[in-house]
Amino acid sequence: MTFLQWLFTAISAILLFLYGLQGFSRELRDIGGEWLKVWLGRVTASRWRGFLIGAFATAVVQSSSATTSLAVTLVDSAVISFRASLSVLLGAKVGTTSTAWLVSFKLTGIGPVFIVLGAVISALPVRWRIAGKATFYFGLVFFTLDLLASTMGPLKEEPLLLEWMARATAPWLGVLAGLVFTAIVQSSSVTTGLAIILVQQGVLPPQAAIPIVIGANVGSTSTSMIASLAMNHTARASALAGFLFNCAGVLMFFPFITPFADWIIAAFETPGRAVAGAHLIFNLAVGLFFLTALGWIEPRLAAWLKPYETEMTEQTK
Repeated sequence: MTFLQWLFTAISAILLFLYGLQGFSRELRDIGGEWLKVWLGRVTASRWRGFLIGAFATAVVQSSSATTSLAVTLVDSAVISFRASLSVLLGAKVGTTSTAWLVSFKLTGIGPVFIVLGAVISALPVRWRIAGKATFYFGLVFFTLDLLASTMGPLKEEPLLLEWMARATAPWLGVLAGLVFTAIVQSSSVTTGLAIILVQQGVLPPQAAIPIVIGANVGSTSTSMIASLAMNHTARASALAGFLFNCAGVLMFFPFITPFADWIIAAFETPGRAVAGAHLIFNLAVGLFFLTALGWIEPRLAAWLKPYETEMTEQTK
């Protein structure tokens, strides 16, 4: 395979992965309908329930971008409050780690099974077709991850790439790379999944992959930030708050990334699981820290964002 063929294959696999994620999220929203919004408005009244709902929803739809965008939309439509949206956003940070674990345990081989199963269910009576489409897209997500794994295999024999990767262990460079790549592809699942695949293929050292998946958390907020631009000032403030949470978490962890990575790599039996473990521990620690302090943070955050809200409101008049 020539370099050009490899490049187009890799890009196609990433695009198919994004298409599968978007389709899966869309079908689940269609299944839920309006009752889902009403139910979310009730259960997110408690910050702990909101946190769990955010984590569970993100683990199901395999996309924190979808969950955070939905939370911002619900704030815009006054279904949930600004404070409730913050707990959902924090929970989404934990739920997004599910993809990394599935990849690290090499469970992405289940993709073809769900693709076939989804196609069969879609042939059943109308009321089953939506469930069949959701199942199909779920399988497509993991099928394309397997395709990425096979595509990235030859990279470990490229000397120029290996030389670049050896320099990529600088934490700031990894965080920046994860942030930018996630902002471009609009999905942290793509970044974390790809990072773990490269680690499993021996192309990327885990010391470099861990800063990348941590940086991906900041880049993942780009979707909700973009989606909130056409919404009211409270929804925009909610999206900005999610961005600030992720930035603050990265800044708190940054001085300890190297010893943290060394400890995680020694604690897990495989490099791929070490990256998934680092992703989980980081998101869980940051999420629980801010959730516990939410009663103190929320009013101050709202007051701090007030000038931003006023400015944005005037711009939309």
